[in-house]
Amino acid sequence: MTKLIGQRAIASLLSLLALLVLVFFLSRLTGDPTSLFLPIDASQEMRDQFRALHGLDDPLLVQFGRYVWDLIHFDLGDSIRKARPAIDVVLEAYAWTLPLALVTMSLVVAAAIVIGSLAAFHVGGFFDRFASVVSLIGASAPDFWIAIVAIVIFSINLGWLPTSGVGTPWHWILPVAVLFIRPFGLIVQVVRGSMLAALSSLYVKTARAKGVKEGKIIFIHALRNAMLPVITVIGDQAAAMLNGAVVVETIFGFPGIGKLMIDSILQRDFNVVLAAIMVTAIAIFLMNLLIDIAYSLLDPRIRH
Repeated sequence: MTKLIGQRAIASLLSLLALLVLVFFLSRLTGDPTSLFLPIDASQEMRDQFRALHGLDDPLLVQFGRYVWDLIHFDLGDSIRKARPAIDVVLEAYAWTLPLALVTMSLVVAAAIVIGSLAAFHVGGFFDRFASVVSLIGASAPDFWIAIVAIVIFSINLGWLPTSGVGTPWHWILPVAVLFIRPFGLIVQVVRGSMLAALSSLYVKTARAKGVKEGKIIFIHALRNAMLPVITVIGDQAAAMLNGAVVVETIFGFPGIGKLMIDSILQRDFNVVLAAIMVTAIAIFLMNLLIDIAYSLLDPRIRH
């Protein structure tokens, strides 16, 4: 287990460094932020002072060297837009994204495992066909379209829910519901397929021959052996939410990491973009590490 964690840590560190280098230089191609933060009639002297204040007047390689040096000392720089440490701005956004992702994925996993397992148990029946159609539609429908339709129906036409913001629990219903649909559809399909293989195995037939109750066969005997591919999909979907539900957060005005990334890219707030990507990459690494540990717990052969 220790060797596995060490290998994953080294591979993730190298990937993180490559990603930061790529994003650093690509972000500079978007242009000079001076024109965004200073008035149109600003003098050349004011522009030069602004560029010098934020280290934008140095050659690109010098800026990169300074960034690497600061990064070694755990300094991710300041946000140009908010004049605060970039890491503080990013962590504040994650404080909104993490609860959103946690609530959504908890509901998704619980509902998808139950419905996918029951669909596999009743394969070919009405429940199976209905669950398959609903899950396929959910997995295929684009998030932005669902979000817009949800706002039109439930906020504008019916007036039941607010269109944006985070002031009350009612503001969370539409973002959670929209984020729920796609991963739910994907995971139901994977659970159903994996459970079909598990329910047709010899140990399940033996359990039935011994008179074990069907509920115990489905959710204890078969489900554990069917969980390996399911965990992979759950991990991918959870990582996507940690990466920030960019479209959903932007449409609903949710102040999470996805909206922060979009705003920072448009406003050329380079330090915030780099800090957000670094924190996100670390979160995804930890998520993948948890998936590997879960694999080894479910299947002892993987430990060896």
